[in-house]
Amino acid sequence: MQDVFKKLYQSGDFWGGLAAMLVALPAAIAFGVTVYSAISPTHAALGALAGIIGATVIGLLASMLGGTDRLISAPCAPAAALLSAFAIELVGQGVPGEVIILMLLLLGVLAGMFQILFGFVGIGRLIKYIPYPVVSGYLTGVGLIIIGSQLGKLLGTPTDTRWYEALVTPALWNWRAVSVGLATMAVMWAGPSLTRRLPGTILGITAGIACYFALASQDESLLQLTANNLLIGPLGADGSGYIRSITSRWHEIGDLRLAQVAALLGNALTLAVLLSIDTLKTCVVLDQLTRSQHNPNRELVAQGIANMTSSAVGGIPGAGTMGATLVNLSSGAMTRASGLIEGMSALVFALLLSSFIAWIPVAALAGILIVVGIRMIDRGPLRFVQSADTVFDFGVVVSVVVVALTVGLIAASAAGVALAIILFLREQIGGSVVRHKFYVNQMSSNWHRPEAETRILEKKGDQAVIFELQGSLFFGTTQQLYGELEPELKSRNFVILDMKRVQSVDVTAAHLLTQVCDSLAERGAMLLLSNVRENLPNNRNLREFLAQTGVTENQETVRLFSELDSAIEWVEDRLLGEKETDAIALDDAVAPPLELHEMELFTNRKDETLADLEARLVKRSYAAGDVVYSHGEPGDEIYLIRRGTVKIFAPLGGGRSRHVATFGRGDFFGGLAFLDGLPRGNDAVAGSDTEFFILSLEEFNNISEEHKRLALTLLKALARSLALRLRHADNENAMLQEY
Repeated sequence: MQDVFKKLYQSGDFWGGLAAMLVALPAAIAFGVTVYSAISPTHAALGALAGIIGATVIGLLASMLGGTDRLISAPCAPAAALLSAFAIELVGQGVPGEVIILMLLLLGVLAGMFQILFGFVGIGRLIKYIPYPVVSGYLTGVGLIIIGSQLGKLLGTPTDTRWYEALVTPALWNWRAVSVGLATMAVMWAGPSLTRRLPGTILGITAGIACYFALASQDESLLQLTANNLLIGPLGADGSGYIRSITSRWHEIGDLRLAQVAALLGNALTLAVLLSIDTLKTCVVLDQLTRSQHNPNRELVAQGIANMTSSAVGGIPGAGTMGATLVNLSSGAMTRASGLIEGMSALVFALLLSSFIAWIPVAALAGILIVVGIRMIDRGPLRFVQSADTVFDFGVVVSVVVVALTVGLIAASAAGVALAIILFLREQIGGSVVRHKFYVNQMSSNWHRPEAETRILEKKGDQAVIFELQGSLFFGTTQQLYGELEPELKSRNFVILDMKRVQSVDVTAAHLLTQVCDSLAERGAMLLLSNVRENLPNNRNLREFLAQTGVTENQETVRLFSELDSAIEWVEDRLLGEKETDAIALDDAVAPPLELHEMELFTNRKDETLADLEARLVKRSYAAGDVVYSHGEPGDEIYLIRRGTVKIFAPLGGGRSRHVATFGRGDFFGGLAFLDGLPRGNDAVAGSDTEFFILSLEEFNNISEEHKRLALTLLKALARSLALRLRHADNENAMLQEY
C-alpha cells in the first residue's frame, strides 16, 4: 500500500488532482454560499459546508464509477443558478427555511435519478455526433467565459462590476490584486520551461501567495484574514457539527406535501438536462484535447449516482467541470485517479487545512483560470477562412461562440446541435449518392459465358444500366438521385440499383423509388434492387421497409437480389433470351454429363484421338457445396465440366473471400496452375452436383507425344479463353479506376 501511495504521489495524477481541487473547492464553496444565501444570509456557512460535501462526494464517486480519465466533477454554475432561483421562488412563497433546504436536497436526488435514467436509455450516445466546428466553438466560448468571469477578480474590482466595465476603468483596479494575478500567470505560463517536476498550476499558486505576502510585508492590513476581499477567507465550516448538520436536514421530510414533491419533478428534469449537457460537453472537449474516447452513458449513470449521494448527505449537485478538468489536464494528470485525489484532498483541505485555503489570494486563482481560458481558445478554425469550402464551418464556430457569450452555454449547446444537423445535411446533400454508373456490357456478371454469348452481351448490354448507390437516401438527396436516373428511365429496359453502400433510406426516397417503378412499368421495363439488406447501419430492415412503403408491391416491375452479381446475371439471361438463372443452374445439374466429343473444345476431333485422351482423363464427382480445391494447394490439373456449375472465390484475408467467377457445363477452369505449376490462387466450390474430366499436366505431356495437334489445340483454346478473361478483367478494372 505504501508503494501505491508513493507511485501516486510521484505521478501527474497527484499534482493534477491537487491543482484541480484548489480550483474546484473554492468554486464549490462559492456556489454553496450562493444557493443557501438565497434562503437567508444566516445559512451562508451551511452553504459553504454543502459546497465542500459536494466537491468531495461528487469528485470521489464520479471518478470511481465514470471511468473518464482526467475528468473532474464538482458543484457547477448551472446547478447553482437553478437551485438559487428555486430557493428564491420558495422564499417568495413563504416556505420555511428548513423545508426549502430539504426540497433542495430532494431536487438534487431526483435530478440524479433522471441522469441515471438518461444513461440507461442511451441518450449519452447522441453527444458523439457533435462535429468538430461545434466542439471548437464551445471550447473557445467556455475559454472566453472563464476569462471574462475572472477579469474582475484579477483586477480586484468590486463584485458587482461587469468585466468590460472593470477592463476599461483603471480607477477601479486594485494594484495589489493585479500584481498577485500577473505574477501567478507569468510563473504558470513559464512553469513548463522552468521545471517538469511540478505543474505550472502549483508553481503559479505558490508565486501568487509569495507575491501577496511580499506585499503584506509592506502593508500590515493585508495580514488581516477577516473582511479581506483579496483572500478566500474563512470557510465557515468545521468538523464539530458535521454529522449533526447532515442528518438534521432530513428531519422535516414528513412535513412535505405531495404537491410540493410533484412540483420538484419539472425542476429536477431541467437540472438533470443541464448537468448532463455540462458533463458530456466537458467530456467531448477532453476527448478533443487528449485524443481519447469516453463512454457517455456510463458517465451519465456515474454522475447521477454521485449527485444523488451528494444531495442525500447534504451537498449540492454538480457535473464534470471544464475549468478544474483543464487545470487537472494541464498539471499532468493521466488517469481518473486524479479525480479521486481531488475528492479526497477537498475533504482533507476543507476540514484540516481550512486555514491554509483561507490565505490563498483570489487574484491567484483568477490568474490560473485566465491562463486556462486562454489555452482553451481553439485557433485552428482561423484556417477555415482561407477557403470558400470551409467558410461555413468557420461561421459555425463563431455562431457557437457568440451564443455562448451572449445567451449562455446551455443555449450554445442547443445552437451547436442545430448547426450540427445543418452541417450533416450540407455534407449529405453536397456529396453524390451515385458512386458508380455502368452498363452491363461494361460490367458483366461473374458467370463465364461462351464467346458467342459474350459477343451478344457486348452488343445488347447497353439495354441495362447499373447504379451503385452510397450514403443516405433521404429528402435532401432524392432530387439529386432522380436527376441521375431520369435520362436512363426513358431508354433502358433494365435499371439496377445496388444498395450495398446505402446507410439509410427514408420515406421520401422510398416514394421516389415507387415513382421510378411506375415510370419503368409504362414502358415494360424493370427495376432491380440488389444488396437489399435486412439490417442497415440504422438498424432498419430495408426489405421490410420497402415492402411497407409499397416499393416492392408489384413483383412484375421490381425484383430484389441478394447481391449485384445475381442481378447482372439475371439481366444477362434476359438479354440472351434464356430462362430464369435458377432454372439454368438446375438444368446444368440434372442434364446428362457431356462426353468429350460434345464439348466445344474437342469438336471435329477423331474418335480414336478422343478415346486415347479419355483414357488418360480422371472422372470425378462432387456434391453441391463440396470444395474442389482450396487456395494455396498444389495443383497442375485442369478441370473440364461435364455437368453442374463451379464457383470460384478469391481470398480477401481475415477468413473472407469474394465470388469472382462461375463456370458451367462444357467449360473448364484451373488453367493458371496447369500452365505455371504454382499453388492454387483461389478456392473452387461446386455450385451444384458436378462431374468433371480432370487432365493432369503429366498426362497432357504424355499425350502430346502422340497427338501433337490435339495438344496444340488444347493449349490454344486454353490460352484464348484466358486471354479473353484477362481482357475483360482489364476493361472492368479500367472502368472502375475511371470513377
